Amino acid sequence: MGQSMITSTIPLDANGVHHGFLKLPYSRNDSAWGSIMIPITVVSNGDGPTALLTGANHGDEYEGPIALQNLAASLDPATITGRVIILPMMNQPAFAAGTRCSPIDDANMNRSFPGRSDGTVTQKICHYVATELVPRADFVLDFHSGGRTLDFLPFAAAHILDDKTQEAACMAAMQAFNAPYSVRMLEIDNVGMLDTEVESQGKIFITTELGGAGTATAKSVSIASKGIENLLIHTGILQGEMQITDSVQLDMPDDTCFVFARDAGLIEYLVDLGETVAIDQPIARIWPADRTGVAPTICHAQRAGIMTARHVPGLVKMGDFVGLVAVPI
Repeated sequence: MGQSMITSTIPLDANGVHHGFLKLPYSRNDSAWGSIMIPITVVSNGDGPTALLTGANHGDEYEGPIALQNLAASLDPATITGRVIILPMMNQPAFAAGTRCSPIDDANMNRSFPGRSDGTVTQKICHYVATELVPRADFVLDFHSGGRTLDFLPFAAAHILDDKTQEAACMAAMQAFNAPYSVRMLEIDNVGMLDTEVESQGKIFITTELGGAGTATAKSVSIASKGIENLLIHTGILQGEMQITDSVQLDMPDDTCFVFARDAGLIEYLVDLGETVAIDQPIARIWPADRTGVAPTICHAQRAGIMTARHVPGLVKMGDFVGLVAVPI
């Protein structure tokens, strides 16, 4: 894949606390010899596991960046054994714009891995993460939430994998994170995801969905912060007692969990997040947005379970995601 053009302004393998940037040259109209500067912190102390913690893979998701900024400012190397690599705003161009995808190349970072050293800006960032950071890591935690178009019950997730030893380690890390909900997650489109890249390198990977609607709350940030501490204790990097409370176990066994809009219009939800639904139960209806006197289109659950995610803006287009019904384990 070639040599990355990105350089780090700090050492990645030295003890202590180092704050700096991943520097990506980017020539553009307003800065002919400019660079994109992606904040990075590395906290290291002796020999031990490495955790790579990333936020803002999508630029409109905020729990990860907030919790990771706090961690970068407060983690004392004397309290750890090993290394923590912190990228609060991994997709810095999208984060700065408050958008899911990069405004530079319109690319979705989480569909662009493993990237290219000679590709677009997003591909170059992905290539560096895939070739320089993931190989250094034993554990990878990639924070997500719903961004501006989705809202989720707060959950941590791990994937079903062919390697059952690796799968068990990922599931154990997910349980250690101890979000209010824990999901065996089915990805409807996993090509090019950081998840897939990390798992293909044999690493332990977990992710989250901690709310959404284009903002963060005190509760969702506290879930993220507690989860980071629990995970670092679980890995052996940080000493202490994990804070464990009840976590509802959910499964996403197949694509019948997902409901999509068959018409465009004004969406009216008939159930809220966290409510139990029956198979064929109406979960939403879509009213025409341009006329009166026309019956709405009904969106039915394809299976029984718990309403786990929903669309956020009040208008939907044909093909938009409407709802996720996950199955209690």
